Amino acid sequence: MSHSSLYNPFDKFRFDNQTCFLSGQPLQSADEQIQVFPHWLMRKYDLEDKPFKLLDESLSTYKRLKLPCATATAEKLDQLDKRVAEAFDLGHEAVSKLDDITLFQWIGRVLYGLIFNEIQIGIRQQALTGESMNFSQVLAQKFKNLHVMLQSLIQAMQFDGALPFTIVVTKVADAEDTFNYRDEINTMVFSLRMKDFGIIACLQDNGTNSIYHEEYLEEIKRQTLHPIQFEELCGRFFYSAYLFNRLPEYTVLEVDDMIYIEPMALTDMSMKPIFDPWQVKTFGQVLENFWKPWGFTLFEIIKDPEQPMSFLLDAEGKFIDGERLELP
Repeated sequence: MSHSSLYNPFDKFRFDNQTCFLSGQPLQSADEQIQVFPHWLMRKYDLEDKPFKLLDESLSTYKRLKLPCATATAEKLDQLDKRVAEAFDLGHEAVSKLDDITLFQWIGRVLYGLIFNEIQIGIRQQALTGESMNFSQVLAQKFKNLHVMLQSLIQAMQFDGALPFTIVVTKVADAEDTFNYRDEINTMVFSLRMKDFGIIACLQDNGTNSIYHEEYLEEIKRQTLHPIQFEELCGRFFYSAYLFNRLPEYTVLEVDDMIYIEPMALTDMSMKPIFDPWQVKTFGQVLENFWKPWGFTLFEIIKDPEQPMSFLLDAEGKFIDGERLELP
């Protein structure tokens, strides 16, 4: 993926504060930076000084997470933010009208911003111990792919074939001031529940997770989910993203002023399925975590391992009306 007009920070491992994170342009001053979480979001939910836990278990705050960013790039991100903020402010109907690429760019920018900050911390820690940066090749490949696709914000880019990601938007019966953010950087999965909507995104699966959960997605179409139902759906996607055992590759073709990106087939020589086997107990542990506000224990969730607890679909595979749920 070494292309003249695409910037790749991973070849020389450049994660300093003097270079624009997205375009690779040298920055003129230390003021050229943006927040990982947009201002409007932090202000709306009073997040600035709330703690944000990083992978090494250290705590930062939302507002301390920043990205070095050239002015021209920041302007493009600002336009994207305005579109997304307007839709988020209006709620589910407006959000579901945003196209997948816009949502991908917005979510990808937040997730990549966190990745960038995590890598900087890793580099600093290694400098202190005098060891060289030991970075998983698989993760570097995934992050590099994400970074290439994010450059669609500043370059003319077309996605051919299947979109490289899955994005699900649902309606959720929630309190107006709800803000529930979650991500898993290694598997590139993200969820957000706010106002009357929820978003789940798998940022590098070529759409396979939506096929994997097709029966659920089919049943919840046009339904309003209870928060516990949305959290169950999240749990399913977070777990299947973990079971996804391929490292997607993409052909990147530059013709004139356009960059074309197309996913390569996910088949491999072993012929094994794309997802590792679903383990009810492990999934139960995921659910226990996602259902913390309602206090269900792993024992209750998998009491019947053939039919683990579900608030989404009944024994016949039909959607359970969220309004009828009796919950603690």
